[in-house]
Amino acid sequence: MTISKDLWQSNQDLAQACLEHPFVQGIATGTLDRTKFAYYVGQDAFFLEAFARAYSIAAAKAMDWQEFNTFHRLAGGVLEELKLHEGYAASWGVDLRTVEPGAATRRYTDFLLATAWGCELSLITVAMTPCMRLYAFLGQQLADDGIPTHQYTDWIRTYSHPEFEELAQKLEGLTDQYTHLTASVESTYRYAMLCERDFFEAAWQL
Repeated sequence: MTISKDLWQSNQDLAQACLEHPFVQGIATGTLDRTKFAYYVGQDAFFLEAFARAYSIAAAKAMDWQEFNTFHRLAGGVLEELKLHEGYAASWGVDLRTVEPGAATRRYTDFLLATAWGCELSLITVAMTPCMRLYAFLGQQLADDGIPTHQYTDWIRTYSHPEFEELAQKLEGLTDQYTHLTASVESTYRYAMLCERDFFEAAWQL
């Protein structure tokens, strides 16, 4: 078993907690309150900007040109993801330029950027991998019986798409390449997963 798969399997309790969370299940059924989703869109856009910056910092620390290009391709995937949020924001009247990050969002972005600036590539990829793997997992699970048609169809289609799975696998490949399984690696991965769960909870509790 690879390190990325080992870490993912070790955090199945949090993956399932996210899948079963009422926020995610509301997306699955199309019944999630639009106000909660609009809040989430703004918070996630703020997070994704930090995520793209972390990829750029990782690229600057890359050991060779091929790895440099891989990180930039991954950052490009985040920019495409942001376009989805911009579309939601435009249709639902959310001004992404005035978004103030909530406490859960700030904890996650501060952790992510501190890791990107202060750590080696091994821990940077470990900190970023849970987001990609979790969202691919959620998208695929929600689309397992076919993509439903409702107001959150685009969200499910985006994260269940094979291209998103490919991006998640690329990042996991970098984690496997750079990382040895240590207590620090395990705690970094789990903290990111906890941040993901808290991110959904913060939007649900709005």
